[in-house]
Amino acid sequence: MATAQKNVFYVKYLPDDVFIDVLKSTANVNLTKLENDAPASVADPVLKSAHGYQVGAARSEIATHFHVTPALIARCPNLLVVSSNGAGYDTVDVDACTKAGILVLNQAGGNAQSVAEHILGMMLSLSKKIPQADRALRRGARFERTAFKGAEVFGKTLGIIGLGHVGTALAQMCRGALSMNVQAYDPYLDATRISARGAVKVELGPLLATSDFVSICCPLTKETRGLFGAKEFTAMQPHAVFITTARGFIHDEIALAKALHNGKLAAAGLDVWEVEPPAADHPLLQLDNVVVSPHTAGITNDARLRMARIAAEQLGRTLCGERPERIVNPEVWERYQRRFAEAFG
Repeated sequence: MATAQKNVFYVKYLPDDVFIDVLKSTANVNLTKLENDAPASVADPVLKSAHGYQVGAARSEIATHFHVTPALIARCPNLLVVSSNGAGYDTVDVDACTKAGILVLNQAGGNAQSVAEHILGMMLSLSKKIPQADRALRRGARFERTAFKGAEVFGKTLGIIGLGHVGTALAQMCRGALSMNVQAYDPYLDATRISARGAVKVELGPLLATSDFVSICCPLTKETRGLFGAKEFTAMQPHAVFITTARGFIHDEIALAKALHNGKLAAAGLDVWEVEPPAADHPLLQLDNVVVSPHTAGITNDARLRMARIAAEQLGRTLCGERPERIVNPEVWERYQRRFAEAFG
C-alpha cells in the first residue's frame, strides 16, 4: 500500500464533514478547499499538485471553471482520480477524463433510499391531490371537497425507467407495502436480473401505455438525453402521473407542460431541471397539478452521511492503489495503475 502523501481538493462543499475524518484515516492525504471565486493565484498551485478531486455533482453549485472539462484537466497535470459527491456526475466530462487516463468515481447507491422515498412521497401526494387542495386552501378559494377526489396507489401499476439502485429500492417498497404491479424498462438488464430486483421487464412503449405512474430513475447519458418528449407523453394514459428525480435534459420540460395543460397527463412530480433552480415563471411552476422540489430528493441527513463515508473510503483506497468499487470508466483502470506507479512507485 502506497503511503506517500496525496493531494486532494474540493470546491465549496463536501457531502458531510465526516468525509474529512474518514479520508484522512484511510490514506495519507493533504485536503484543500477552494471557493468558487478563488483567483488563479490561489487555485493554480492547488490544481497543479492535485492527485484527486472530490467534485460536486450539481451543475449549478460548482462554478463552471471548476467543472471537470479538458480546460480544467490541462491545469491539473498530476490528476489521477475524480470522485463525484453523488451518484450523478454532471460536472464531469467522462470522455475527457478517459482520454487523459483519469479515473472517475461516483457514489451510486448511497442516496438510493432517500430518493426512492421522495418518489413515493410524490406518488402519494399527487394521487391524493394534496398539492392542489393545499394551494386552493391557501388561496382562500371556495370549492366542493369532491373537486379534489383522488385515487389510491394500492394495486396500481408503476413503470420505472432505469432499474438501478434507486429504481430497485422503489420497486421493492411499492411491491411490498402497496402491492403495486411494477414493470421496468432497462435495456442493460435482462428479464432475470430485472425480476430479481422486483419488476417485470417490458419495452418502453408497453410501459408507457399501461402504467399509472412512470418514474424516471436512469442517469443522464448520450442515450437518455431527450428520451422523453411529446411522443412519449402522448403515449401515456391520461390519468397517469409522471415523476422524475433523475436529471434534467432527459425529459422535455415544455412538452411536459403542454401535455399537462392539455389533459394528456394527470399530474407530474419534478425534482430535477434543465436550469437549477428553475425560474419562478417557468410554465411547470404555474400548474397546480405539479409538485416540485429543487433537486433535493437525495438530500437527507442519512444519505449525506452515507455518501460522505462511501466517497471518502473509496477515494482513500483508490489513492492507495486499490481498485474501487464504483468506477464510471473502468476501461481506464490499467492506465490509472501505470500513472499511479509513475507518481508513487
